[in-house]
Amino acid sequence: MTRIGVLALQGDFREHITVLRELGAGAFPVRLPSDLDGVDGLIIPGGESTVMGKLMVAYGLDQPLRDLIAGGLPVWGTCAGLILLSRETDNALAGQPLLAAMNIRTCRNAFGPQRASFETLLKVPALGETPYHAVFIRGPVVEQAGEGVEVLARLNDDETAGETLNSSGPIVAVRQGPLLGTAFHPEVTGDTRFHDYFLGIVREQARSQ
Repeated sequence: MTRIGVLALQGDFREHITVLRELGAGAFPVRLPSDLDGVDGLIIPGGESTVMGKLMVAYGLDQPLRDLIAGGLPVWGTCAGLILLSRETDNALAGQPLLAAMNIRTCRNAFGPQRASFETLLKVPALGETPYHAVFIRGPVVEQAGEGVEVLARLNDDETAGETLNSSGPIVAVRQGPLLGTAFHPEVTGDTRFHDYFLGIVREQARSQ
């Protein structure tokens, strides 16, 4: 059985665990470095990126995570997790730790405060033709995607949501090898395609090693 750890220091880790178990994966919370033993993949959930990052350091998880990522561990960051995976973020709060694993620059809370949260349809070719219903909760955006980063989805800026992969809208989903990042919350939608996609990355990585 595929073993997926979900960073459980803060945020909506329970929802990810529930979805993964429904898909037949072995999913469990990660709070200490020892919890990383034997993982095939890891999800860093949404939450508050500064709090999550500081707790990651406090519990001694930051360097073990960097080492595992450098060794090819598939990791998926959603919302705050995307920020933590970023090489840099242009509006981080003081003391924000980053794993600096993906060649991207992000902007925190790109759409404003909690009350500015929204839902929309995204065209995500990697998931098939059916538009993906995405939930943004104080979501970031990827301001810059560098070498080796594949753009999976952008926000549409007109009424054609879900019909085209808009070439100019803000980037909200990216992949860099075995690393995946989404600015929204797939764990709350009932659509399991992104979780399936990540499990496919995990299986692909296992076959290549």
